[in-house]
Amino acid sequence: MLEEKILDQVKQVIGLIKYPVEFATSLDYSEQSKQTSEILHQIAGLSENIQVKWEENKRKPSFAIRRVGTDIGVRFAGVPTGTEFNSFVLALLQVGGHPVKADADIIAAIKEIDEPAEFTSYVSLSCMNCPDVVQALNAISIINPLIKHTTVDGGTFWEEFEHLHLQSVPTVMKNGEVFSQGRATLEQIVSKIGRGMTGLRLKRLNALDPFDVLVIGGGPAATAAAVYAARKQLRVGLVADRVGGQILESGQIENLITLERVQPEDLVSTFKANLRDYAVHQIGGIRIEAIGERDKDGLVPLTTEGGACLRARTVVICTGTSFKRLDISGEDQYLNRGVTFCPHCDGPLFADRRVAVMGGGNSAVEAAIDLAALAREVTLIDLAEQLQADKVLEDRLTALPNTRVISSANATRVLGDGHRVTGLEYIDAQSGKHVLDLDGIFVQIGSIPNTDWLPETIELENGYIRVDNQGATSVPGIFAAGDCTNTPHKQIVIALGAGANAALGAFNYLIRCPQYGDQLF
Repeated sequence: MLEEKILDQVKQVIGLIKYPVEFATSLDYSEQSKQTSEILHQIAGLSENIQVKWEENKRKPSFAIRRVGTDIGVRFAGVPTGTEFNSFVLALLQVGGHPVKADADIIAAIKEIDEPAEFTSYVSLSCMNCPDVVQALNAISIINPLIKHTTVDGGTFWEEFEHLHLQSVPTVMKNGEVFSQGRATLEQIVSKIGRGMTGLRLKRLNALDPFDVLVIGGGPAATAAAVYAARKQLRVGLVADRVGGQILESGQIENLITLERVQPEDLVSTFKANLRDYAVHQIGGIRIEAIGERDKDGLVPLTTEGGACLRARTVVICTGTSFKRLDISGEDQYLNRGVTFCPHCDGPLFADRRVAVMGGGNSAVEAAIDLAALAREVTLIDLAEQLQADKVLEDRLTALPNTRVISSANATRVLGDGHRVTGLEYIDAQSGKHVLDLDGIFVQIGSIPNTDWLPETIELENGYIRVDNQGATSVPGIFAAGDCTNTPHKQIVIALGAGANAALGAFNYLIRCPQYGDQLF
């Protein structure tokens, strides 16, 4: 049953429904079906525009959200709670006629899809990346009924996950074949379905006026840079495949000063609100692939994937980092089939199983602690002789009854049966080669900066962008901030400050350039 507070929040938005909607339910006598029925009847009781009916489906519990008398709708298999509750409410509003919020060219591209397709998104209700994919595919299927979409919760339909050998979420199937795995935006999915950027979007991006400051990235450094630049009354753009960055792959955040604790999705919602409040021009779902040399008009050209060209007077690079790989035999073969990086997203798929966490820092120990609440046995494997994590985390880990630590272990091979991970081979410095029987391997050995696309003119230090005390790089007018720079500590609070500092550095650069003068204000 939903709490009164949640029902009150839903009731406030349910009035946006314009057309009658039905919940077409397929239920059995399980506890999960009972919960699903209770939730649906509670929601239906909030509006005369919502009715509940029976409809046979192979998955139980499951239900369609359908506009009455049409084929416009989506289906959800499982109990609509956790991280997918917002997806459920949003789908209800959109099926009921509330418009999908997307660029006109994206909506036009969706309407142009002329091939029927059946998409199935496999998710877990603790996954922070899954709602973006679910909501995107829901939106596509609502705009274009040729596209059908079903969301399936792995906690409810674990046997289906087993049959398909799925060990990573979100995984999207198209007509029974793997379409994508991992996070994706609406723009990225539409581009992949349509096999490239639409001509209309390409034309619109190329026609954009130059930005005073163009921020590349979507994490805390990028958000802070965009907001601080916008506060200076500059024309600011932000290019990111999604707002939030790696924050969305974190657990509860407890070390952000002024906040006792905050959930990643709540912090990201605040970032998005800040960007809207300051009218930052957001360009989502694409990445910058190249930065050119400043032209005769004093503008830096930036080429996106898909071939669009943006122009800016200054640039702030905040591209963050990506998870570091083990680079051992079998890792690529079993990626997303037992080898994974996100304990919060994929942890529920390994309930009552044997898993290993690779690494010895804070993120690895935190992952092992989180997984211990789900898995039968958790083994932390570290190359070093001693863990590098905070002592309080180490003590919390070792106090758990189903965890152990193997130190001085060099992983050499991921083992599997052709479908999924079955073990890990490693060499102990003292006792030689060992094989550990496992069902899953969570890699938490650090990150690498997302800087391999940068021109050689931008000076790097061990792959990280070298910046001065104003966030300036080796190229005049180009700044950088956050985890992709040589700033020694990688923390949210430091990235926020660095982003603000780089934006102020860009502003100081602009007001001191005679060629920009009257163009700024």
